[in-house]
Amino acid sequence: MHRRRIISFISAALTVTAGVAQNENQLTVDQLVSKNIEAKGGADALKALQILRLTGKMLIQQGQIELAYLEIKKRPDEVRTEASLQGMTQIEAYDGKEGWKVSPFFGRKDPERMSADDVKALVEDSEIDGPLVDWKEKGSTVEYFGTEDVDGTNAHKLKVVRKNGDVSFVYLDPGHFLEIRVVTQRTRHGAYEEVETDLGDYEKAGGVFVPTSFESGRKGAPDKQRIIIDKVEANVPVDDSIFHFPASK
Repeated sequence: MHRRRIISFISAALTVTAGVAQNENQLTVDQLVSKNIEAKGGADALKALQILRLTGKMLIQQGQIELAYLEIKKRPDEVRTEASLQGMTQIEAYDGKEGWKVSPFFGRKDPERMSADDVKALVEDSEIDGPLVDWKEKGSTVEYFGTEDVDGTNAHKLKVVRKNGDVSFVYLDPGHFLEIRVVTQRTRHGAYEEVETDLGDYEKAGGVFVPTSFESGRKGAPDKQRIIIDKVEANVPVDDSIFHFPASK
């Protein structure tokens, strides 16, 4: 009788475990997005975060070259990034309508307007909340593709198709429901490209958890760009003119 009870107990435990696994696999897009919002700090905290200033360093060529890095995001869709080395500063900015850049490392010290293809990545960077929050309002479609291994983590995989046709696969950590990888597929200047970005080391700013570690590059490429954020500031004063194409002198 004792042995029979043990077998019954094990059987019941396996049934419960299977049920939990089945429920996890049956999570809907809305449920996962809701968990992602709550994991970041909640809808109210996200709405209250209007400006995000990130300061740190950018490592390229397998970490052999280090540049000072600055990124400023402002709602609804403005962003500016700066990478500085030896007195020169690379700038890329988007003001919600057009993108522009200054490329001194390529011998171009005057601001230049960016093409529609080149500005796509900046538009995505301008999202303080990431691609999942308010996806319907953004005109995107989202599908849940179950789970997939991401460096040993059985992450939730969601496919986001933006209104411009670009596709991002967003991977959420199964325990915390925060983004740990985003793979974006797009066509740029007639050529297909796939960019993989790993996110981590989340820190809280203005009541919202934001990633402070990024590793990005073409999928499968051995040398990826790394950005490490040392300081995160929320809702600091920002001159709106920094996002706009500089006026002619």
